[in-house]
Amino acid sequence: MALKLWASSTANALKISCSGAKTSLFLPFSISRCFSSVLDGLKYSSSHEWVKHEGSVATVGITDHAQGHLGEVVFVELPESGGSVSKGGSFGAVESVKATSDVNSPVSGEVVEVNTKLTETPGLINSSPYEDGWMIKVRPSSPSELDSLMGPKEYTKFCEEEDAHH
Repeated sequence: MALKLWASSTANALKISCSGAKTSLFLPFSISRCFSSVLDGLKYSSSHEWVKHEGSVATVGITDHAQGHLGEVVFVELPESGGSVSKGGSFGAVESVKATSDVNSPVSGEVVEVNTKLTETPGLINSSPYEDGWMIKVRPSSPSELDSLMGPKEYTKFCEEEDAHH
């Protein structure tokens, strides 16, 4: 499933189309879907952030789908550790060669850790969005907020439908 979504995203991002092929050896085709990896065990927001809840801490980052649409990330703005975030509220920004986008928190709580590696190496969001590219760790004040987030299957469908409209 993740490979299928990734291949679709890549094709769409590259706008692959061979409908103008001039030789009969190649059949005309067009690929317009988006592919990105969606991992089991994570929850996803409609603004394309992921959250991994382990014990009393929730790790937050942007999804592979989001980083793929942004392109090469060149700067990341993150909050200070000890501050608070609100579900749906902006806690930082990601600047890429294409655009600058706010990053929203999928859960309310206290920021207990910030990924300082992103200051020096913002491209970790592109190369490893679910591992080295995490952004903040939050101690949720209302863990039940996580229940309203999408699971992997719902998020995959959400991305496919969103991409079909663009």
